Amino acid sequence: MLPLVLDRVSFAVNGKTIIDRVSMEITDGPRTIILGPNGAGKSVLMRLCHGLLVPTSGSITWRSALNGRRRQAMVFQRPVMLRRSALANIEYGLKLAGISAREREMRAGDVLEAVGLASVAGRPARVLSGGEQQKLALARAWALGPEVLFLDEPTANLDPGATRDVETIIGQIRAGGTKIVMTTHNLGQAKRLGEEILFLYQGRLLERTPVDQFFAKPASAEADAFIRGELPWK
Repeated sequence: MLPLVLDRVSFAVNGKTIIDRVSMEITDGPRTIILGPNGAGKSVLMRLCHGLLVPTSGSITWRSALNGRRRQAMVFQRPVMLRRSALANIEYGLKLAGISAREREMRAGDVLEAVGLASVAGRPARVLSGGEQQKLALARAWALGPEVLFLDEPTANLDPGATRDVETIIGQIRAGGTKIVMTTHNLGQAKRLGEEILFLYQGRLLERTPVDQFFAKPASAEADAFIRGELPWK
């Protein structure tokens, strides 16, 4: 994957600055976890990177794209399921990506097997449990073969068992070569899954640090207070 470059990116709503002059470069490599207190702008930053939001100022540039397309995907805290089967949810996304019918069927079956949902392939996606729906959302994204996968608190509403399953799937996706960029409110999860931490505070990027260094010796007073539980969560 060639870089995603943010150059002095700001985003404001009704005069309130949510992201404040963030500059960074995201390349293939370590699993990136975005942390910060409530209102820091984590989810907004993810949506800016994914292209769902347009910066108020600054620029976001993908240095390279295959046939003009950016190979990326995003999974949200509460995934949207289409009114069709689990299998058809995946096949529809592949159809939009221009994948042939035969290839769609093969890919969809493979990823459902990989995430442990082959037995519910024909069931309506909307009747699946919350954990199953999140696994299906990951499978739907995985089937696209993204170079980078943005995950916005993908386990926030799940029980411990489902959380473990989702973390395992994220590890499988990463092992296949996909760059992971993820927000979480769970510091234990950040330690388990992360290799580098981006710490946001009031819309500003205060730290970009290897995960062990961040938790052992944070460089900013705000990060230190956050780790000790003295700043609001989320």
